[in-house]
Amino acid sequence: MVRSENKPAIGILGGTFDPVHFGHLRTGLDVVEQLSLDQLRLIPCAIPPHRIEPVANAKQRRMMLELAIKNHPKLLVDDRELSREGPSYTVDTLLSLREDFPDTPLFLLMGTDAFCSLPSWSRWQQIIELAHIVVMQRADETFLLSDELQSFFEQHQAEKADIELSAGKIWSVPVTQMSISATAIREALEQGRDVRYLLPDAVISLIEQLGLYPQISSVSETDG
Repeated sequence: MVRSENKPAIGILGGTFDPVHFGHLRTGLDVVEQLSLDQLRLIPCAIPPHRIEPVANAKQRRMMLELAIKNHPKLLVDDRELSREGPSYTVDTLLSLREDFPDTPLFLLMGTDAFCSLPSWSRWQQIIELAHIVVMQRADETFLLSDELQSFFEQHQAEKADIELSAGKIWSVPVTQMSISATAIREALEQGRDVRYLLPDAVISLIEQLGLYPQISSVSETDG
């Protein structure tokens, strides 16, 4: 995708990152390359509205992110949600970003599951006014959209010429097939299993240093 030099663009990838792993990083980088983004901001949320509270605290999750991306010039950590009180609603984050980047094309990255649940998000129809939506689609995934969301998708579906717009379109971008989840990684760590090649070595080292996701004892209690 070719973009004019005077129209830099920013990608936005939010999540708990508990912990960050290659599924986050590789798919994010796929979008950076395919849409010619100038940077990708990884935004750890403080209080996720649609899932349980993270195991690692805000400072620990930010540290893991910083270690994971420190050698990539287009990836950076944006911690604005960690300093905001209350649930981390995406629309509030986009409003904050728009204050900083009023005319810059913003691309909000999300997986297919997140996109399918979009109508349950706070002020979800305002999101498309503030940013483009990028649906990261793996090879084995298909859209199963409600009638409302199907109409929304068709109304805003992007074409190549829309790459210069600052917001308002939906892009479907194929990404690397990586079935890695933070939940599975935490469970593996709690069971004492090896998680190498699922997340960066620097992140694994920090997890070990901080004693995150401690191993659950496999020794059962006995009477007496």
